[in-house]
Amino acid sequence: MKLRSLLFVPGDRPDRFAKAAASGADALILDLEDSVAPEKKPEARAAIAAWLKQERTVPCFVRVNPLDGGETRADLDAILGAAPDGIMLPKAEGAASVLALLALAGGSAPPILPIASETAAAVFQIATFSAVTEHLAGLTWGAEDLPAAIGATASRNPDGSYTAPYEMVRALTLFGAHAAKVPAIETVYPNIADTEGLAAYVARGRRDGFAGMMAIHPAQVAVINAGFSPSEAEIAHARAIVDAFAANPGAGALKLDGKMIDKPHLNQALKLLALAERG
Repeated sequence: MKLRSLLFVPGDRPDRFAKAAASGADALILDLEDSVAPEKKPEARAAIAAWLKQERTVPCFVRVNPLDGGETRADLDAILGAAPDGIMLPKAEGAASVLALLALAGGSAPPILPIASETAAAVFQIATFSAVTEHLAGLTWGAEDLPAAIGATASRNPDGSYTAPYEMVRALTLFGAHAAKVPAIETVYPNIADTEGLAAYVARGRRDGFAGMMAIHPAQVAVINAGFSPSEAEIAHARAIVDAFAANPGAGALKLDGKMIDKPHLNQALKLLALAERG
C-alpha cells in the first residue's frame, strides 16, 4: 500500500468523504476519535460503515478510540464487517496495545497503524513494535496529546520547530518504524494556510527517512505527494549508481561524477527506485 499522504476526515461528516477521496490522497483516515464528539460517535460509526461498504477508489483506514476509553469494541463491531483497509490505533503503548486490539477484534484485523507517542509510557515501548511487524501498516507519532499528557505548555518553539523532547520522540518513532521494517509516517502540519512551511516540513521528513505524512486538509495533499515522490533528477542519479555497480560487479567502491560511492549508496539507490516504481 502506497502511503505518501493519509488524509484525516471526521467520521461524523460523511458529506466530506467523497471530496476527501477525490483529493489525491493515497489513503483516508476516517476518524472516530478526537474529531467526533462523544454523543456523535454512534452516528459516525454508521456513516463510516456505510461508506466502507461502497466500492472504494482509495484505501481507507479508520481511527478507532483508545483502548482504555470503553469505545473501541463498539468501533470494531461497527466497522470490521465493512472491511476497512487498515485501523489507526491512537495512544498505542507498544506491541502490547497491538495485541490487545487484535484480541478485541477476535484475533484478526486489517493492518494496524499505531500512533506511537501519545502517552509518556508509550515512548518507552516504541522498540517493541518490531515484535508485531506482521500486523502493522506503518508507525506514526503525534505532537499534541503527549504534551497535554505530561503537563507541558507546548511541543513547538515560536518558529514552529519542535522542542528537544518532541524531536527525540520523533526520532524514536522514525527508528522504531525502520526497526520494525514498516513505513515511518510523519505527523501533521497544523498550519493549513502555510504552503511554503508545509513543503519545507515535508522535505525535512523525507530527508530524515519518513515515507509519508498525515494531512488534515485536502489542500495539503498535493504538496505532501510531491514532496514524498522522487524527482526525475533523483531517479536518474539512482539509476546511474545501479548501472555503475552492475558494470563493475566486483567493486566495493566506485567514482561517479567525481564522488565516491559504495554499497550504502547502492542500497539507497535501489530503495529510491523501488519507491519511484510504487509511485
